[in-house]
Amino acid sequence: MKKNLPRINLHIHSNFSDGKNSIRQIVDRALKMNLDFIAITDHFTDSWKEWVSKLKDEDKISEYLAEITLCQNYLRDKGKKLTVFKGLEVDLSSSEQFIKKIKPYKFDLILFEYLQGIETIAFVKNIFNFWRGTSRNMGKFPILGLAHFDPSYFIYENLDILVSFLKEYNIYFEFNPSYPNFYARKNQIFFDKLRETNIPVAIGCDSHSITSLNNIEEPLEVIRYYNLEDNLQILIRALKNNFNLDFGNNSQGKT
Repeated sequence: MKKNLPRINLHIHSNFSDGKNSIRQIVDRALKMNLDFIAITDHFTDSWKEWVSKLKDEDKISEYLAEITLCQNYLRDKGKKLTVFKGLEVDLSSSEQFIKKIKPYKFDLILFEYLQGIETIAFVKNIFNFWRGTSRNMGKFPILGLAHFDPSYFIYENLDILVSFLKEYNIYFEFNPSYPNFYARKNQIFFDKLRETNIPVAIGCDSHSITSLNNIEEPLEVIRYYNLEDNLQILIRALKNNFNLDFGNNSQGKT
């Protein structure tokens, strides 16, 4: 019997970066699509692709977070079942000093894109250690995930280093229907490792339009195929515990 898995999309872009829709439009469509959990995860970058994001300074980030808060309050006040998280997608080809400007305790969830080797792992660890040092006693640390991560960078060497890194920092793997080759059978040894070590998994559609918010059926089936349903539930429990969510009355996260 199939387990009843939540309907989630934790990778969505709004018009604060290269998405086509406002945050409110995204939330309204997610409600109509009966999604349970979504995250707005606009780009944060000063790399070659810096043009994709408006989140360049503290004022714009504050405006971004305030818009998500308005939607969280609306959902709570109306007793809706949808939960929306404050997220960010961090480009790891950005400069270290730029990434260090992020105040992680202001976010519920942070994704990292372009993890492509053990050198990048060392770079990310340095960022984490800096954040933890500067954010101590400021609030709960966000959930961390890998955006459209390609396991083939590690599948033939350094796989144990990757898995240890994910386990140490409780970083989840994203099943993303925009990049189905990343969860192909050739990477099964990686998914076996995720299952064996209880590393969380999630679904993130990399949605840039409200038309793709609900592209979750294929990732759900792949999660079942690799027997990772429990790993998805680990993530859901982490979200619930981190942000004091009561799924019965739709309490929200940081506001």
